[in-house]
Amino acid sequence: MSVAPADTQVAHAQGVQRLLASYRAVPATESVRLAKPTSNLFRTRTKTHAKGLDTSGLTDVIAIDPQARTADVAGMCTYDDLVAATLQYGLAPLVVPQLKTITLGGAVTGLGIESSSFRSGLPHESVLDMDILTGAGELLTASPTEHADLFRAFPNSYGTLGYAVRLRIELEPVKQFVALRHLRFHGLTDLVTAMGRITQTGRLDGVAIDYLDGVVFSADESYLCVGVQTDSPGPVSDYTGQQIYYRSIQHGNGITDDRLAIHDYLWRWDTDWFWCSKPFGAQNPRIRRIWPKRYRSSSFYSTLMKYEQRFQIGDRIEKRNGRPPRERVVQDVEVPIGRCAEYLEWFLDTVPIEPIWLCPLRLRDAAGDGWPLYPIKPNQTYVNVGFWATVPVGEHEGQTNRLIERRVSELDGHKSLYSDSYYSPEEFDELYGGETYRAVKKRYDPDSRLLGLYAKAVQRR
Repeated sequence: MSVAPADTQVAHAQGVQRLLASYRAVPATESVRLAKPTSNLFRTRTKTHAKGLDTSGLTDVIAIDPQARTADVAGMCTYDDLVAATLQYGLAPLVVPQLKTITLGGAVTGLGIESSSFRSGLPHESVLDMDILTGAGELLTASPTEHADLFRAFPNSYGTLGYAVRLRIELEPVKQFVALRHLRFHGLTDLVTAMGRITQTGRLDGVAIDYLDGVVFSADESYLCVGVQTDSPGPVSDYTGQQIYYRSIQHGNGITDDRLAIHDYLWRWDTDWFWCSKPFGAQNPRIRRIWPKRYRSSSFYSTLMKYEQRFQIGDRIEKRNGRPPRERVVQDVEVPIGRCAEYLEWFLDTVPIEPIWLCPLRLRDAAGDGWPLYPIKPNQTYVNVGFWATVPVGEHEGQTNRLIERRVSELDGHKSLYSDSYYSPEEFDELYGGETYRAVKKRYDPDSRLLGLYAKAVQRR
């Protein structure tokens, strides 16, 4: 077994002790939360009075076993650091979410997805076991056979049952490069049909496919991006400089080819935060030439966005120009593939946002006990539809977000909870495993030291 340096293991152990000590230092009548400088959540929240827990020392890769293809990882290790460590062994996590600052613990207690999800499911499905600090202050190891109820309920609990301190995950071998083909479609039904066929067979024109996602620019311009790993040498593209990845996808007709180093493929969306760098001017060629390369990243744009929200800069500009304020619509939803074209057509007719990201997924665990807090069905293909922008405000708070929630439910889909939500308690219980959640919450956080899931995901605080 290849392990990280001994001082890394010592640092992790010391970090765990500091975390436990900070928990025990908080009076039993007070709530707690993780003290962390950044977040990939987009919910509107006021400051809470919960005491922050010390997470220093919980950010590293603890050990990698290249023979077993596993890694032991601290809960607040970013995927950027995790991938950098595993690629040294020609390995990678089975699913690497799109943004470098997403942490492994965050992707497991929330939801992560990427272009390998059509064959590898969601990040929590490759977790073998994990150490969790529960709301009751216990450090427990959860796995499919040990504290299995907590293990199963942890995904989509968003830190309301506990915090992952250490996770052991599966890894897979990867090659040096990814050869890409961008397939143009003029109709959404044709696009979704092709996506379903590739997802079901794992192949395109007889070739095994490693990665699959897509982009919709309009009803008559959409693309599938099909990736195959390869060790064959050859020139590669670089989308960390002046060129913009999502613009490279667009072409007139037929098929275009591209190649990226595996590292650059995994982070192809991070440089421009998909396409969300555009409002900051980072895609303007004149500005981009002088924009420091280290600031072409999702983390920097996210920081800018938080300042924008804090000082309501966008709304002030709209008001000065005689326009109403705008509603934030930053969401990812899962729709059964059989209803995906229908949903996309409705969305393009109803919500003035484009482009739209598509990412198919199938749960790996086809015969298991399921994941009760995000109960998408096994043996069924879903399509993650991602859209991140603003629209003019309606007559009611969250009007467009509410329309989206209603339409997704009508199509037997689900919505991730990292952003604004407007469900009633009854709707939320039905969609997100309410009865199971309450039972697990009562067992592992009996005094409600951690915020409840409905309060965290929906209620304004």
